[in-house]
Amino acid sequence: MAGNYTQLDKLENQSIFIIREAYSQFRNIAMLWSIGKDSTTLLWLVRKAFFGKIPFPIMHIDTSYKFQEIYDFRNKYAEKWDLDLKVAKNEKALAEGMGPDKGKFECCNQLKTLALKNAIADYQFKALLLGIRRDEHGIRAKERVFSPRDQDFEWDYKNQPPELWDQYKTKAAQEEHLRVHPLLGWREVDIWEYVKRENIPVPSLYFAKNGKRYRSIGCETCCGPVDSNAETIDDIIAELKSTKVSERSGRAQDKEDDYMMQKLRTLGYM
Repeated sequence: MAGNYTQLDKLENQSIFIIREAYSQFRNIAMLWSIGKDSTTLLWLVRKAFFGKIPFPIMHIDTSYKFQEIYDFRNKYAEKWDLDLKVAKNEKALAEGMGPDKGKFECCNQLKTLALKNAIADYQFKALLLGIRRDEHGIRAKERVFSPRDQDFEWDYKNQPPELWDQYKTKAAQEEHLRVHPLLGWREVDIWEYVKRENIPVPSLYFAKNGKRYRSIGCETCCGPVDSNAETIDDIIAELKSTKVSERSGRAQDKEDDYMMQKLRTLGYM
């Protein structure tokens, strides 16, 4: 058996352990689902962790600017997998005309960060599972697996608990909530190899059409396709093993700037 134990098995087991540990510590928990490859992989692992029936809500922060395919995919699999789906929007900001034309930072802060903060307050969630990875962005590399936020849901990246030998800080102070990152140690290529192994459904936006594909998917107004001929998962895996292009190169650059990303994350951004 030891000879058949692969790196993907190790990653899967670690992630399922983290998911179950989070639920054992915090019953009032939810998972954030952006409908992208990472969060859909996390959702797949959460389903595995609880034998197909997830005992907590799955939340989508909806800016109203997502691709139509994202909404169709969300609705299809929320029904197929019998999810307790919660959709959160900052309705006040949308009614006042908030959108990308107001500036990418302000738009993300209002339609993602504040929408998330409001949802946490409304549902009184004590912990959230998210599908972020260290290798995705330099600022996310500063995260911990169990990462505390203060009473204002803000992140003090200079004061993170040590995590040595997989010993996690799974307790939160009364005024805190935790962001839990079961995929933190996964790489982009690990995600795709796992998607292939498990036959996990993902939006077709990830696959090349006319020499372009989306490598990272956010709002339709703020991300663009990259040059690629990868039309299958095998093609994507092969491409990732040779490319020097950043995963988030197609995302809006004023948000992806390290300072802007760090500022957004200290305010509570995903």
